[in-house]
Amino acid sequence: MQSGGCQCGNARYEIDGEPVYSALCHCADCRASSGAPVVAWTAVREDQLTLRSGELSTYEGRNGSSRQFCPNCGTGLFFRNQNTLPGLVDVQAATLDDPAGSPPQLQVQCAERLSWMTELGSLPEFERYPGPR
Repeated sequence: MQSGGCQCGNARYEIDGEPVYSALCHCADCRASSGAPVVAWTAVREDQLTLRSGELSTYEGRNGSSRQFCPNCGTGLFFRNQNTLPGLVDVQAATLDDPAGSPPQLQVQCAERLSWMTELGSLPEFERYPGPR
């Protein structure tokens, strides 16, 4: 059993059983909805997911897509598209209480990946924010 929720704690969910897969998505739609260059998803069967508390807002996107998020804090939680992912719901992996427990197994929509995403390993790393330069 895995659990997770939004930033403000209003929306809480549980996942029963193992995910179908976990992936990083590079599509422009995920970038636009998250404001991030890539989004980590954990795909589960619809019957594995239970919303335990809170109410969600739904954004109906293009081509049968819908995204659900907390109307209070704006945290994106779920993505559904019966045309491309029938019977599945993608859960934003970073909203899991233990996101490290669902590492990505693959990357999808790489045709839309930002070119600089392939070079992240060559950038300097800091444990926290580096001081002023």
